[in-house]
Amino acid sequence: MGKGFFRRKLDVVLGVDINDQGIKLVELGRSAQGFSIQGYVTQVLPAHAVVDGTLLDLDGVGRALHQALSRLHSGTRHAAVAVAGPSVITRVIEMDTDLGDEEMAWQIQMEADQYIPYPLDEVAIDFQVRGPSPQEAGRVEVLLVACLREQVEAREAALALAGLVTQVVDVEAFALERACRQDFASFTPGHRVDGAQWAVDAQGMGVACGLALRSFAG
Repeated sequence: MGKGFFRRKLDVVLGVDINDQGIKLVELGRSAQGFSIQGYVTQVLPAHAVVDGTLLDLDGVGRALHQALSRLHSGTRHAAVAVAGPSVITRVIEMDTDLGDEEMAWQIQMEADQYIPYPLDEVAIDFQVRGPSPQEAGRVEVLLVACLREQVEAREAALALAGLVTQVVDVEAFALERACRQDFASFTPGHRVDGAQWAVDAQGMGVACGLALRSFAG
């Protein structure tokens, strides 16, 4: 089905938010008391390097990301990154409950042109069962996500230029939703973090935090 927008990895990952305004990196830890912010940094991008979620200057993004990593002083090299913009498509569809994952994947592939206005060989597709359908017994709601493959591959390439390995490709809206379920302004600051400054900056780090939280998804 292409890139896994819902993949879960056990490794701790850096949350890498690449947007039109710049780059934001967050590294989280976890303890019995909750989450801790081990480090974070923001980095400006060259003008027009990213427009409407599309990476137009791949080398420029890679250099800026490398600079951000140097300032972060983190040994973590696994990353979670998000796709965004008009090429990202999400749909909730219904399917039979008794279908296995492979059968669902096959059926979605066969019917994908109903939901996706791009040639199927140009898109990355993934899906996740959300739960029973409220409308019909014997059916489940399935969240279908698709994105132009070039958007995914551009982010993987930018991370690779900075020496990072892409562990997770997420959707920006999903990462922000995940962050909103946490009071990340109250995350315990690590020894490299100024707690007072984090309290000020935290609100703008939502997507990056949401991506980093993928490390701890259940």
